[in-house]
Amino acid sequence: MVQERILVIDCQAAGISGDMILGALIDLGIDNEKFRDAVSVSKKYLKRIKSLQIEIRDVKRKGFRAKRVEVKAEEDYEYRKGRDVKEAIIRCIDDLNLQDEAKNFALNVFDTLTNAEAKIHGENTQDVHLHELGSVDTVVDIIGTAFCLESLGLFKNTRIYSTPIAVGGGTFKTQEGTLSSPSPAVVEILRSKNFAMIGGPINAELCTPTGASILVNVAEPINHFPLIKPSVVGYGAGSKDFEEFPNILRMTLGKNTSEFFSDEVSLIETNVDDVTGEVIGHALDKLMREGARSVSIIPIYTKGNRPGQIIQIISDHDNVEHLSRILMEETGTLGARIIPCKRHILLRESFNIKVRFNGTEKSVRIKVAKDNKGKIVKIKPEYEDAKKIAEELGLPLREILALAEERARKIIFEGTKS
Repeated sequence: MVQERILVIDCQAAGISGDMILGALIDLGIDNEKFRDAVSVSKKYLKRIKSLQIEIRDVKRKGFRAKRVEVKAEEDYEYRKGRDVKEAIIRCIDDLNLQDEAKNFALNVFDTLTNAEAKIHGENTQDVHLHELGSVDTVVDIIGTAFCLESLGLFKNTRIYSTPIAVGGGTFKTQEGTLSSPSPAVVEILRSKNFAMIGGPINAELCTPTGASILVNVAEPINHFPLIKPSVVGYGAGSKDFEEFPNILRMTLGKNTSEFFSDEVSLIETNVDDVTGEVIGHALDKLMREGARSVSIIPIYTKGNRPGQIIQIISDHDNVEHLSRILMEETGTLGARIIPCKRHILLRESFNIKVRFNGTEKSVRIKVAKDNKGKIVKIKPEYEDAKKIAEELGLPLREILALAEERARKIIFEGTKS
């Protein structure tokens, strides 16, 4: 089994933009000419492009070397509609014959971008007018990132994280007039995906809508670097060379040194002592339907020696507000504790096997848990499958489970098929 890799996109100092992302990814190990050939297909499918040149070079930012990607294009358009740019992206991805992961990523990035623009302008996503965001730069940023991620193998067996995003401050000029930094589109994109941003360190636009859209569709937000053994570092340069700091986006690619896979979740919990079992049971069912990873009820004694319960919910970070609201509405609790947690988890796989029970062949789903080195830690038949077979054949459940596990172990460790 291939060891899990980790990629950390560090944008807490200089922010993020599409060209900085491309520079950092190319610096991780993409051939310049292959990249140019790939993104040049955008000229075929986006109308009104008179000329297109992709320049890739090493530059210095406050004395630090970084890769600079610059799109030089001559275009004849005032704006493009969202549907026209999306169609061009689809045609580019198909032309490049990228895998489904890359195609879905590119479309998700563009949808995030247009959803934000449509919302702040009160238009629909198909007809929203894209001015700067309708340029070939945007298409190159999106399909170029998809191409690089696939070429580097980062869509598979890789956890990608992002530090909080520096967004700058002050004001900047656009075709739509003078805007505050961060722009309305950037704020909406980060809000929609529950990503943290931090103002400063200078008055300038440090986070672009395209950069934000790419980031939130590929990375999980974290506050600090995870445990990682760095293997290669890529540096992408922004267009400006600021006096205050190096205008560089850093990407660190390395290996997970733990024997476990890991992720980050939120623990939501509250204490109750005046809620009936029926109400708690209903709340548990609703929380699970609405996306909780798990819900636990722990009996306790509260003040005054009254019996009560701790309700604990494991949630994805972006679902915390929704599940907290359900918890309060359903139980009447006055508040909830939110605790960020890092988990060590095993890689879980499942497959179906055929097992004979008293001469009758049945299909049973088997779950296998492995650590980061591929060692099998646990083999377990799916309970619901085993329960159904036990009821159909009139056999004890424990006998079904034992026979199914024995058969699974023979298939896994001995390669037996029949």
